[in-house]
Amino acid sequence: MHLEELAEKAAEFKAEDAHVEHEVRVCMAASCQSSGAAQVMDALDKAKGDGQPACKVKGVGCMGLCSAGPLVAVADKEADLAGSVLYRDVAPEDAADILGSVGGSPVERLRCPTDQPFFARQRKIVLENSGIIDPNSFKGYVAAGGYASLVQALSEMTPADVLREITASGLRGRGGGGYPTGLKWSTVAKMPGEQKYVICNADEGDPGAFMDRAVLESDPHRVLEGMAIAAYAVGASKAYIYVRAEYPLAVERLQNAIRKAKRAGFLGNKIADTQFSFEVEIRLGAGAFVCGEETALMASIEGLRGQPRPRPPYPAESGLWGCPTLINNVESFANIAPIVREGGDWFASIGTEKSKGTKVFALAGKIANTGLIEVPMGTTLRDIIEVIGGGIPDGKTFKAVQTGGPSGGCIPEAHLDMPVDYDSLKTLGTMMGSGGMIVMDETSSMVDVARYFMEFCMTESCGKCVPCRTGTYQMHGILDKLTKSQASRDDLALLEDLCEVVQATSLCGLGQTAPNPVLSTLRYFRQEYEEKLQGETGA
Repeated sequence: MHLEELAEKAAEFKAEDAHVEHEVRVCMAASCQSSGAAQVMDALDKAKGDGQPACKVKGVGCMGLCSAGPLVAVADKEADLAGSVLYRDVAPEDAADILGSVGGSPVERLRCPTDQPFFARQRKIVLENSGIIDPNSFKGYVAAGGYASLVQALSEMTPADVLREITASGLRGRGGGGYPTGLKWSTVAKMPGEQKYVICNADEGDPGAFMDRAVLESDPHRVLEGMAIAAYAVGASKAYIYVRAEYPLAVERLQNAIRKAKRAGFLGNKIADTQFSFEVEIRLGAGAFVCGEETALMASIEGLRGQPRPRPPYPAESGLWGCPTLINNVESFANIAPIVREGGDWFASIGTEKSKGTKVFALAGKIANTGLIEVPMGTTLRDIIEVIGGGIPDGKTFKAVQTGGPSGGCIPEAHLDMPVDYDSLKTLGTMMGSGGMIVMDETSSMVDVARYFMEFCMTESCGKCVPCRTGTYQMHGILDKLTKSQASRDDLALLEDLCEVVQATSLCGLGQTAPNPVLSTLRYFRQEYEEKLQGETGA
């Protein structure tokens, strides 16, 4: 299949809805479904009946403002979210009013302005289809330009050409480490051997993080297309998507996408009438946080206990079953098709000097606009929290934002003007991680926060190495004593020593970064620790 043929197919799919003038889009991501979106969808279908043939009711992916769900958008067929009339907190009994507003005056009591900063300040690349296309529709993805980048790569580019564009883009791994994607791909491509693998790490385990889940639920074909392009570039023919079983909707939509892509010839043998063949399988994770670490993830895929191994050798050299293996996360792969389509220089023009493109963040905690956003790298924390996120609700004041999950740290108000990129966050003793942001207000105890994350790391430790297995247990014990005002200054000194030892001697990233929440809260909120010391509470 050539690009011209795919374009004809896309036009054919669009023509099937030629009679449709307006779409009523219902967010059917997990967040909106949890607040009754399925019932809203049923009510809209029933209320529409056959009386409005030019209006189509369809389920779409995440629209971002999860705290206001169920969300329904009424739009001209070709309009994006900004060109829609968006309704929030929709109930089934609102169906008739919404359908009656199509082509006329909006239902003001339900309206959610799309010119507010939450929507207007975003720049969507990964999420460009989210909230617009039906994630279960192969035709909808192709009509929106889907798989054109894959066909372009296969028919007009060599693997080396693809590698050059990815390298030129400056894309860094969105899973937390920030390793240059082009360098990682080039390393795998240079490795000898007939069998190579591609792995999509969808084992999103950070508390408060739901970026990868939302992308898989909203645009699964985008991830498959990125994986196929990666496989072509590095010389792989087999891939696995490792996704946690706690994401049943994402798994269901992935399975559906794989089945339809294979039926259409975009997965399987001789894709797009070329010699390139590519198969994708799903592997379900059982919820072990440590399996987000790449060597533990590979062990789990191989049917072994999910435990990390020392590196080197790195997966690029000896990965899955000893073969060269490329591992990226969901968001990394979702960036690939736009980079091939628009060019690496286009992507590199967005963001900062060392952190290119955009980043998807999940806003959670004490913030007005809980949900999913995508902003250019270098956007300040203040813009994200106070402007896009809407600030702190209930008249409370901001205290800290925790980034990077259990591997990250807590940032105080004094550093809110820091640009969000890989290198800037490291100077504050934290990291970007996969993109979770948990906002805390004045009522939060930072010692309690540190204890919570240490308990998480202690529980999730695989136990393979002593520093992590026993160190996190000891640190949690001291933090527990602190919260009860039973700890001494010697305990506090021991806590700091343990942080350094565990950080320096643990085998994998789980243990190496487990002390970060403790170290960052000690750095910025040490007074709270001092106030918790035995006999010094002032009580």
